[in-house]
Amino acid sequence: MGDIIQLLPDHVANQIAAGEVVQRPASVVKELLENAIDAGATSIKLVVKDAGKTLIQVIDDGSGMSDTDARLSFERHATSKIKSAEDLFNLNTKGFRGEALASIAAIAHVELKTRTETAEVGCKIIIEGSEVTSQEAVVTSKGTTISVKNLFYNIPARRNFLKSNPVETRHIIDEFHRVALAHPQVSFHMLHNGSDVFNLPVSNSRQRIANIFGSKANEKLVPVSEETEIVKVDGFVIKPQFAKKSRGEQFFFVNNRFIKSPYLHHAVNSAFEGLVKEGTHPGYFLFLEIDPKSIDINIHPTKTEIKFDDEHSIYAMLRATIKHSLGQFSIGPVLDFNKDSSFDTPYEYSKKAPVKPSIEVDRSFNPFKDSTGVISKGSARTYKKSSQEAQWESLYVGIKDISEETKIEGVEFESEEVSGSFFEQEEAHQGQTTFQIQNKYIVSSIKSGIMVIHQNLAHQRVLYEEILRNMTVQEAVSQQLLFPLSFEYSTD
Repeated sequence: MGDIIQLLPDHVANQIAAGEVVQRPASVVKELLENAIDAGATSIKLVVKDAGKTLIQVIDDGSGMSDTDARLSFERHATSKIKSAEDLFNLNTKGFRGEALASIAAIAHVELKTRTETAEVGCKIIIEGSEVTSQEAVVTSKGTTISVKNLFYNIPARRNFLKSNPVETRHIIDEFHRVALAHPQVSFHMLHNGSDVFNLPVSNSRQRIANIFGSKANEKLVPVSEETEIVKVDGFVIKPQFAKKSRGEQFFFVNNRFIKSPYLHHAVNSAFEGLVKEGTHPGYFLFLEIDPKSIDINIHPTKTEIKFDDEHSIYAMLRATIKHSLGQFSIGPVLDFNKDSSFDTPYEYSKKAPVKPSIEVDRSFNPFKDSTGVISKGSARTYKKSSQEAQWESLYVGIKDISEETKIEGVEFESEEVSGSFFEQEEAHQGQTTFQIQNKYIVSSIKSGIMVIHQNLAHQRVLYEEILRNMTVQEAVSQQLLFPLSFEYSTD
């Protein structure tokens, strides 16, 4: 049997690696933004078209690359971040694997323009499916501009499995948030289909959060800060009353790298225990600084998973720090006996000695004496509560009142003799009488008998008919606000 094992060509190996590194357009955005950060950029611009399926372009003003470095950057495992295995345990950069650009170039059309500060002209490279089609000198500004077009053009199955444009755009914005929050000292600008999505100036962490999630987010933040030999914790947690049912505003950063850690997330939840409603999740923006030698980032190509040497100590420290911050800003429940200021002694009375109060009694007072001085024996006084008529009863002033003793049977009504003519003109009923009973009902005689009307309900019916007529037949009455009300909506 002949030899059957063979070494795969580079472009095939790159496509296999791209399956892990580039899962969707958001993965390309993440890798390109992190490369711009590692290049020392102070201004980064992201341009996206059709949710990244047509174009993803990142423009930065970083250090740039020479012609040789630009060509070598698209080779597998070519990187400027590390040089030896020991450097894996002392990482201070975003990338280190040297797989991102090679994987992206294997499944898309890539155009790179770059120039260093000392070079007079830059370099332009065009790559299609891991093959360099052209490399030439070009006039460009300092920094790097990389454009990724037609993502997954040579892998139709992967392109067909992409979600709709709104869903993919949401993932791109999430990756943009993670990089922008970790680096407030860098200005970011994002455009999607020619429209501005974010324009974030250089600021501090709190302002960056407000610029991304809205100005009202600043009121919800509670600062968190603690420094120990193991870890330094900075950032903010969101007040418990603003907890949401979704997990959108939860960010962990370790050495300015976004990570996902269910273990540390549990520490935050335990700190908020008893403060948030069931089914809601607290929000947080926490930045942890740990010695790079005590963590391992090389777990997955996405570099969002991380291993700690002493997870239990970090868990306890994070939980205690958050509980301390919530209690320090009077948000957490604390045992505090707040005294009423009305019981405090005024300053002007602080040096005065207390004086025993004097009590005077009128010994000649006799409650049984009347105004003439005669003591009344066995006399009973009757007190009658003055009744106040309701406001609606003033509408019926002038109607005869019948006392409660008046019987309705004693009221006589005239009856009209029935005639044989159906068209005989009816004469006005003479001697019609209207009565009010118990200040509540109106009793009126009609030809066929009597009619009893509940005064309050009749008044409500009249008002209802008037409002209904104004709303349907006539133009409804409205009043314009003197000052307009402004509403802000997040991008969620």
